[in-house]
Amino acid sequence: MTLATDWVAVSSIVTAGATLVLAIATFLSVRSANRAARAAERSLLAGLRPLLAPSRLDDQPQKVGFYDDRWFLVPGGGAIAEATDAAVYLAIAVRNVGSGIAVLHGWYFYPELELGQNDYAPPDEFRRLTRDLYIAPGEVGFWQGAFREPGDAAFVAARRAIEEPRRVAVDVLYGDHELGQRSITRFAISPHDDHWIASVSRHWSVDRPGPR
Repeated sequence: MTLATDWVAVSSIVTAGATLVLAIATFLSVRSANRAARAAERSLLAGLRPLLAPSRLDDQPQKVGFYDDRWFLVPGGGAIAEATDAAVYLAIAVRNVGSGIAVLHGWYFYPELELGQNDYAPPDEFRRLTRDLYIAPGEVGFWQGAFREPGDAAFVAARRAIEEPRRVAVDVLYGDHELGQRSITRFAISPHDDHWIASVSRHWSVDRPGPR
């Protein structure tokens, strides 16, 4: 007895198999394209990402002015910390060792630098700079900040630390020129003889997963 071939069923099975193969190929192609797109995006963002560090000792001094017409010359690898009855002036000579333009946004001051302090204040608690400071990749620039309210507890603590003198710290908040990829770098400012020197103790990423 010869069984008749159900060509309709065979055609349906073949069509279903081809559709499945096409679906798998499409899925693999889309996944590969997504991976490539993510890799390209990471590469683009890395090319825009700044990273701040103290300038080198042999870098040119940075001329830093404040709006009350006080001017300072910050040496390479150094900092300025000066207190008067009306203001506390702070400045650091920095170098952008990243691949993108650094735009400095704000800062947070610590009158004492505690060993093992591995966290940072919420960015909305940072003092905002009165103007954006830009530092090109591979170039030297500066950060500056000031306390101007003698009755403020932060003013009192900063002035006391400078007059002792003792090591203090500043967290600087910055990002790329598109105002993204925010990072925080903690600078230590240490007294040494008759001047102040700057160093870095920690970097954090604010808008992306950090390395720790």
